[in-house]
Amino acid sequence: MKSKNIKTEKRMRLKKKIRMRISGDSARPRLAVFRSNKFIYAQAIDDSKQATIVAASDATEKGTKVAGAEFVGKTIAKLLKDKGITTVVFDRGGFRYAGRVKILADAARAAGLNF
Repeated sequence: MKSKNIKTEKRMRLKKKIRMRISGDSARPRLAVFRSNKFIYAQAIDDSKQATIVAASDATEKGTKVAGAEFVGKTIAKLLKDKGITTVVFDRGGFRYAGRVKILADAARAAGLNF
């Protein structure tokens, strides 16, 4: 039986394709992004250990969604740099690389992450 939300099904198919191609390890973790209608979340994942290294979200921040995405990008970059990690593999999670996802990525790059 098909679900009613075709958009979500399409995103999940794209996410599966992306995950078949990319993977993170302890030296170069996967920076996974999830964008909901209200918030944006990012986490650095070590796929070899199946563990989250660091995570950040804008759920506690006040302001616009764009400012929240920029905050998350800067925060995740700072947390990773504190752990000694400077390079990551970017996983957009099936979302288009535009809007808040792109703002998050640009803020992380500006804060010193390489991907």
